[in-house]
Amino acid sequence: QVQLVESGGGLVQTGGSLRLSCAASGSIFSPNVMGWYRQAPGKQRELVAESTSGSNTNYADSVKGRSTISRDNAKNTVYLQVYSLKLEDTAVYYCNFRGSDDGIRFRDYWGQGTQVTVSS
Repeated sequence: QVQLVESGGGLVQTGGSLRLSCAASGSIFSPNVMGWYRQAPGKQRELVAESTSGSNTNYADSVKGRSTISRDNAKNTVYLQVYSLKLEDTAVYYCNFRGSDDGIRFRDYWGQGTQVTVSS
């Protein structure tokens, strides 16, 4: 089993920045992928950014150029920084772990979600 604990959500102003953190604990094996998804009301959950245990990264077009995802594998923690925040960044952000908890099976684990609200 893998547990994910998210932090860093809250209310921010347009043009500002925010840093989200997600710490994974439990039985963690490599390789794995950790990332952030978000879901706004009435919309599908979408990928924001993800990073492999080898630090390969992938960003959604909506945040490309104004976001950075990074990992601390020793702490099993992934960080997401988003800059120049826009109103459309408002959503519930979910941490995702995609990998193995036994070195054999692979599955997805999700955090509970943290609300990010961008206001003008």
